[in-house]
Amino acid sequence: MGVAVVINASSAYLQRQSLNTLADGAALRSADLGAAGVYADAGLDQERLLQEPGAVKKVVVAYLASVGAHRTYPGLEVDARVNTLDRSVTVTLSAPVDLPLHLPGSPMKPVVAASSTAAVTVVTP
Repeated sequence: MGVAVVINASSAYLQRQSLNTLADGAALRSADLGAAGVYADAGLDQERLLQEPGAVKKVVVAYLASVGAHRTYPGLEVDARVNTLDRSVTVTLSAPVDLPLHLPGSPMKPVVAASSTAAVTVVTP
């Protein structure tokens, strides 16, 4: 039983790491492409660009489709939020894990989740 626990824990950990990589990519892409305005020419008085929630969600969905995330992780759920206080984007992904071994009393389809936050910083020369 100890071996089964280690194998299942390793499988869940590896899937969470993979979801974390996807969340990082989606957050970075959406923070950049979901930004309102143009970088240097917009006359921005903020350190970070303001994100448009609708644009952010579309970019996250498009990014995940381009990398085949839903094929790799059936049942993938996506949450993309814009934090207007610090002008950042947080992407949270969750998906059921297919554990190699089933232990009595354990859930049939446990879920792992990962999230990542990104923001675009304006740098003036």
